[in-house]
Amino acid sequence: MKNIFTLIITISLLFSCGSQERIIKSQEINSEKNEPKPRLVVGIVVDQMRYDYLTRFESKFSDGGFKRMIREGFNCKNNHFNYVPTYTGPGHASVYTGTTPKYHGIISNHWYDKATKEMVYCAQDDTVSSVGTTSSAGKMSPRRMLTTSFADENRLFTQMRGKSIGIAIKDRGAILPAGHTANTAYWFHGKDEGVWITSSFYRNDLPQWVMDFNTSNAAESYFKIWDTYLPIETYIESGEDLNDFEGGFMGKETATFPYDLAELKSENEDFDILKATAYGNSLTVDFAIAALKGEALGQDNDTDVLTVSFSSTDYVGHNFGVNSKEIEDTYIRLDRDLERFFNYLDETVGKGEYTVFLTADHGAVNVPAYLQSVKIPAGYLDYNSRKEQFQKFLKDTYGTIDIVENVSNNQIFFNKAKLKELNLNIHKVEQALVDEQISYPNIAKVYTATAMNSTDFTTGIEALLQNGFNQKRSGDVIVVDDIAHIAYSKTGSTHGSGLNYDTHVPLLFFGKGIKQGETYSKTVIPDIAPTISALLGISFPNGATGEPLGFVLE
Repeated sequence: MKNIFTLIITISLLFSCGSQERIIKSQEINSEKNEPKPRLVVGIVVDQMRYDYLTRFESKFSDGGFKRMIREGFNCKNNHFNYVPTYTGPGHASVYTGTTPKYHGIISNHWYDKATKEMVYCAQDDTVSSVGTTSSAGKMSPRRMLTTSFADENRLFTQMRGKSIGIAIKDRGAILPAGHTANTAYWFHGKDEGVWITSSFYRNDLPQWVMDFNTSNAAESYFKIWDTYLPIETYIESGEDLNDFEGGFMGKETATFPYDLAELKSENEDFDILKATAYGNSLTVDFAIAALKGEALGQDNDTDVLTVSFSSTDYVGHNFGVNSKEIEDTYIRLDRDLERFFNYLDETVGKGEYTVFLTADHGAVNVPAYLQSVKIPAGYLDYNSRKEQFQKFLKDTYGTIDIVENVSNNQIFFNKAKLKELNLNIHKVEQALVDEQISYPNIAKVYTATAMNSTDFTTGIEALLQNGFNQKRSGDVIVVDDIAHIAYSKTGSTHGSGLNYDTHVPLLFFGKGIKQGETYSKTVIPDIAPTISALLGISFPNGATGEPLGFVLE
């Protein structure tokens, strides 16, 4: 009996010691976890930024912009989108929700709504009112986005004390990142007004600091000469200034520097011309700095989130192409604007007290006409000819074209009622359309919705298509075009594919809680939101499928 009693005492002591050890370790871990969080997280998305802009224009960058982020922070050099399509709306949603269109539902900028039988816009919301303008440009909200962003989760975690503000020239670039619970999102309404606006989804009036900014003539100040920041002869990283591959502006015979914006504005929708120049990014930084001050962001212990999207890089890319002098100058000037922005953060929030990440919403293809000129396979799609051939097939095979309700975003939508009326088996029709479409010129692959719903693709374009496929919103047949073939003008660049020129984009982290380093290991866009969530110790966005990049965190 005495031995049994001794054994019980011994075991109790062992458990007590082990428990004490676990308590000490738990306290150490909690101590580490209770390290002060950044006062401010700044998410930067550069619209249409290919990864190679970081390396191609590196010699022209200052020490305080992109180079500072690389020098002081972490550079993920093999970062990609893991879905199709690579457009602005899906890109911004994916960065901040940590998932893909399959779950967050933003399947394109515009898409065909199968319920209402009409095209809808990703940020469209006819239930709200414009604030700051009498136009309909403010009738926007994030309601079509089905999941939370990390900014939403931060608001919930801080009991709504942490602020969330979204800023971009484009409405979707401001609205989707800031999330459903944002204090406000602001975007630039050009035309003849040139003001920053919002919607009644957030608030019913503009705060005083926004009204002051709108009346400060800040936008008007950029109606000036746009010439190269550095001597144009030093821009050896881009093509000739005068070439056949650029669009340019109405009222100017050639797409060549310099551009007198005051002279050109009347033929280019007034303030809207600023969007398609490097000065649109400068104006965005001006407004972001005003927001930092006006909203007192980063001034207390509840982390705030500021999302900034630089939209003008996309407008310039679409107009002039990825190999233009204009795109090089835009990135050189953006680099200086980033330096100015970071310096202001240092002064107001405090160096080492904020965290920044920078990525893009998609890349862009080189102008196919230029690629053809240097003997690289590329070309342009003839959608009209494709439509005629397809409609003839439908008429000859089914006696009507009405079994197809809509064709958009490389997707074919069936008229389910018509299929039922004609007693047609949807799966057989799907396969028949696949067999027909694959025979057309410049179509590389075709897939059915059934395949997307029933097969678990893990690699290749099939996996990217599946990650972009939302069962309730996507079409019944999906078409993939040939590499470097686009439906676009023969000047300027576009995007949308699952190819490297569209998927490979920068991912830089720097600031509080971030290691210094780099990796060539593959990372994907949905990893960003879980990484920031892990840094802040908050819940991941509710639909997140990405993984936190632990190797970038201290």
